[in-house]
Amino acid sequence: MPVMLMVLAAVYGAAAGLLLPRPAHRMAVEPEEEWRAVCPQGHAITGVARGWLGRGRCPDCGAYGPGVLPTAAATALACAALAAATGPRPELVAWLVMTPVAVLLVAVDWRVRRLPDELTLPLALVAAALLGLGGWLTGETGAWRRALLGGLVLGAGYLLLYAVNPRGIGLGDVKLAVGLGVALGWYGWRTLVTGGAAGVLLGALYGAGLMLVRPGARKTAMPLGPFMILGAFCGLLLGAAAAA
Repeated sequence: MPVMLMVLAAVYGAAAGLLLPRPAHRMAVEPEEEWRAVCPQGHAITGVARGWLGRGRCPDCGAYGPGVLPTAAATALACAALAAATGPRPELVAWLVMTPVAVLLVAVDWRVRRLPDELTLPLALVAAALLGLGGWLTGETGAWRRALLGGLVLGAGYLLLYAVNPRGIGLGDVKLAVGLGVALGWYGWRTLVTGGAAGVLLGALYGAGLMLVRPGARKTAMPLGPFMILGAFCGLLLGAAAAA
């Protein structure tokens, strides 16, 4: 069963990942700009859901943002790893739904240093709703309440960091922290601290390495969202494995 579950999760992740380059390209704009309506070569983006869903490459020229295959592979591997660690437990549904959104956030933040509210806020709401349903079905309502409190705690922690250093952390990071905190809080406070600290540590290590390689990059803004998501991913794997 675990092997079949991993295979099914990987197939789902690959299918979802194939659809991500299109919205990643459209959302990779500055906050004051409208979502992109054309591909890099100027061809109009059309299709299902007003052009948000469809092939990961422009049908006219083959262009869009990040590579289709790398995005699909990353999403598939993440889903398979979460399925392997979690097993056939209800919270796996939440992790699988959240993963494509998290990968999309990584792609957008890495390109334009932005975490759109249209992704971060639904991520938190979906996590809370699906975990609440899982808690109701399994009787683990205490875990759900802890998950909600975890979202508030991690969000408050990042809000404090934003107040101290608004040039290093954005409000998008604060909103993302709420959703990640809900997910991490499901497995307990140790998982919340581990996943939250891992994200900060990974971001700090990347920043330090960047300054060593490029001394002039000290004043260059770096995306924190990808490292927050990677840290939370590691925390979830550890928390799920411990709960098995």
